[in-house]
Amino acid sequence: MKIIRNLPGFVTLFKDARFFNKNLHRIEDARAAGDFEEERKWILDSTSTFGTMFMEHFNIDYNLHGEENIPDEGPVVIVANHQGYADIPALFAAFTKFQFGFIAKEELGKIPLYGPWMLRIRSIFIDRDDPRASLRTIKKGIEYLNNGFSLVIFPEGTRAKCSVPGEFMKGSLKLATKAGVPIVPVTIDGTCKFFEDKGYMVKGARFDVTIHEPIPTKGITREEEKTLSDKVRDIIVSALPAVE
Repeated sequence: MKIIRNLPGFVTLFKDARFFNKNLHRIEDARAAGDFEEERKWILDSTSTFGTMFMEHFNIDYNLHGEENIPDEGPVVIVANHQGYADIPALFAAFTKFQFGFIAKEELGKIPLYGPWMLRIRSIFIDRDDPRASLRTIKKGIEYLNNGFSLVIFPEGTRAKCSVPGEFMKGSLKLATKAGVPIVPVTIDGTCKFFEDKGYMVKGARFDVTIHEPIPTKGITREEEKTLSDKVRDIIVSALPAVE
């Protein structure tokens, strides 16, 4: 029954997936030529279009707060709480000035169409059960950041749905501190109501995305780094409504 009731939503999502391949050849040609600026340009065009169309086609009441805090360009590490699958298009709709990919669990890379697209936009898949893989992820992420590509991290490691974010995974912000790029904390609220809340049914919802002031990490001390994770989490939680 749930599958039947979700069918219209899945059909709409499938139609929007055509934006996954928007600029496909331009992105691949730019990557082959080593033209990172051109590659970022066409990735951004694809992701921002997808984010905008998603909000429109699913009748999302989308509210962006703190837009003035969005840097004019990357690279940055965007750190956000993780409520639901719709967090991804919510971020695409918010950040339209520069490209970004994701640090994501490797299972997502196995999804047809979606997995290859995630790689195309310069995402990195990680095997959380392999400590060595985590180190390789940080190394690869630093390489991307050094080449001007921004990345998103969900430090909880799993969806908190509509509850308060869980503790951030240890070392989750090393990617930013080792590369010396700014962290942009982002609070996402309401995306869990699109699908995960109340029976896993696709439905319209209100999304609130709050962009906080960037936090510089270049030249950060070890003492500051020790408290950075808690600091970022407190900032993100501060824009969430109180959970009764």
